[in-house]
Amino acid sequence: MGSPRTEAGEEPHGAAVVADGFGLKGPRGWAFRGVSFRAAPGTLVAIEGPSGSGRTCLLLALTGRMKAREGTAEVGGLPLPRKMAAVRRISALGQVPGVSELDPAFSVAEHLRERALLQRRYDGSLRALLGRPGERAATSRERIEEALTAVGLDPAALPKGERTRVRDLERLEALRLSLALALIGRPRLLAVDDTDLKLSDADRATAWEVLRSVAAAGTTVLAVCSEAPEDALRITTTGTRPETTPEDTPEITPGTPPEGTPGTTSKDTPETTPGTPPETTSKDTPETTSKGASETTTEITTEERAAGAFVETGRA
Repeated sequence: MGSPRTEAGEEPHGAAVVADGFGLKGPRGWAFRGVSFRAAPGTLVAIEGPSGSGRTCLLLALTGRMKAREGTAEVGGLPLPRKMAAVRRISALGQVPGVSELDPAFSVAEHLRERALLQRRYDGSLRALLGRPGERAATSRERIEEALTAVGLDPAALPKGERTRVRDLERLEALRLSLALALIGRPRLLAVDDTDLKLSDADRATAWEVLRSVAAAGTTVLAVCSEAPEDALRITTTGTRPETTPEDTPEITPGTPPEGTPGTTSKDTPETTPGTPPETTSKDTPETTSKGASETTTEITTEERAAGAFVETGRA
């Protein structure tokens, strides 16, 4: 597989990623907390955990698309959250549901042409933007071919060639396409969500091989998954809910019941007699482990993003 090059023709270098006590809090509590790790440029980083454990929030925070509230982090030497816009310029998103998704009605060729056009319009140099049409077209073709080769996607092998619609792609081919679109921008950091979702064992192995190849070519890769491969730098978002303090108490928006009591009505409240404490069972007691209060399993919802935690950047 080929390796993308910089505009000057040099081999690219990935962005080092460093986090220390990194945490993100929304109106309903902590999405993740206490995340600490160091990843050298060109590292394959697997963010592992079950759905709803804050994996996607961590991915978006490290790519400058969600604003962390605790700890520190740097991507390519750029501090977060102070340099979020700069981090977005050196990073790119593959598939991230609700943020960066393929249009099922678009063909493979339409997606590739659109991304190349946007890349030239918003991220290219002034010289490239004002160059001759033939030169611009040649540059776009080069970037597209480079990205397709890097992820092992051959449009000619698809059922209808490059005219194949996204809705007709197999899950693995759709993943390859989303990665290729991200790599057209030659990012230093590539992030992808749900890497192993709905993949067979064989396709899962292939997907990780593609990401290893991208990382080996010099681009740092962040990949959300349910089970990380052994050779990846494994970051887990599975842990216990940290003990709350007055300043940690989740903010409650008007008309929203406190967390843990959604839609509570009088019929949902157990009857108690005066002086008798309510009964509790083992399922009512939060589980704790020896890992301590490093992470939580609270998920940031769309409403919380709209409340200010999520930085909307449009099509990524």
